[in-house]
Amino acid sequence: MPRRVLTGRVTSDKMDKTVTVLVERRVMHPLYKKFIRRSKKYAAHDEANVCKIGDMVRIIECPPISKRKTWILVERNGEPVGESAAASPSPSTLPTSLPSGGAEAVA
Repeated sequence: MPRRVLTGRVTSDKMDKTVTVLVERRVMHPLYKKFIRRSKKYAAHDEANVCKIGDMVRIIECPPISKRKTWILVERNGEPVGESAAASPSPSTLPTSLPSGGAEAVA
């Protein structure tokens, strides 16, 4: 069975290595056919403590870490977080231009 992936907003970062993520979804009312916002809070594991309140994050389901934590942080504000981030550098960290191969580069 594939792991569920959810996207939400960080509402609390006061715990150590844990963030609270608010995930909203829209459902249609069965009688009135109006879309209603439903929300739920999830406790997610943030190994590096990088998330702050208001960040948009993507979390993925995992085996239980504690009584309430069964989600791991995968992405923060569109950039990967954790071991996957160390393996593949983001485009913003790569140099934009390489030095030319002449004497100017040695000086």
